[in-house]
Amino acid sequence: MTERWVIHLPVSAPDLMRARIFARTAARVLARLNARVEPGGVTVSTEDQQCVRHWVFCDRRLPGGGRCALPVDHTAPSSRRVPGLDRPRVPGIG
Repeated sequence: MTERWVIHLPVSAPDLMRARIFARTAARVLARLNARVEPGGVTVSTEDQQCVRHWVFCDRRLPGGGRCALPVDHTAPSSRRVPGLDRPRVPGIG
């Protein structure tokens, strides 16, 4: 079995809402660069309480397979695709 490595990348934000926005953006950019990103596992925490984590993506299981790709606090129906993010990829970036 091939060994997998996980990247821990501390990025600070002034509040929970912006931390979630930064984390969603980073996960989506990395996914477009063909990095193996597991959005359902993305969490944020305060610097002094890193064991208390807040989910970033909903990650709810969807009928027919797959998971919800919307933010954890979304009010729209769960979806595999984020509205507005189905634009064509930029040549040379993914």
